[in-house]
Amino acid sequence: MTNKVDLADVYRAYIACLNRQDWPSLGRFVHEEVVYNGRQIGLSGYRGMLEQDFLQIPDLRFNMALLIADPPCIAARLAFHCAPKGTFLGLSVNGRKVSFAENVFYRFKDDRIEEVWSIIDKAAIESQLRSSA
Repeated sequence: MTNKVDLADVYRAYIACLNRQDWPSLGRFVHEEVVYNGRQIGLSGYRGMLEQDFLQIPDLRFNMALLIADPPCIAARLAFHCAPKGTFLGLSVNGRKVSFAENVFYRFKDDRIEEVWSIIDKAAIESQLRSSA
């Protein structure tokens, strides 16, 4: 079983992989049968979701604000400061810079992400869009 330090290191390497958009290496970190928010999407679906995120948000960067490791799980608060193109989460952002957080929990199996539960703070984006209107 992976210990807390090892699992945290695996997660940090996963975040680095995302920020490099190193899609061929994604399978080192994500299980072939990954489940995202209760839906089995598999590695190809997960990769497609991330690729779409980077297309929609060209300046996307994953920043860890908080990381808690309790093997086989990781809890993280990710901070984003970016300018999504067009509509994002049903909101007309249209290239405006916004800041928001994602609270995400992962369950690992054999040092790879097997399940993900994610919640994005959409209210923070809504508030920024209202104040910049």
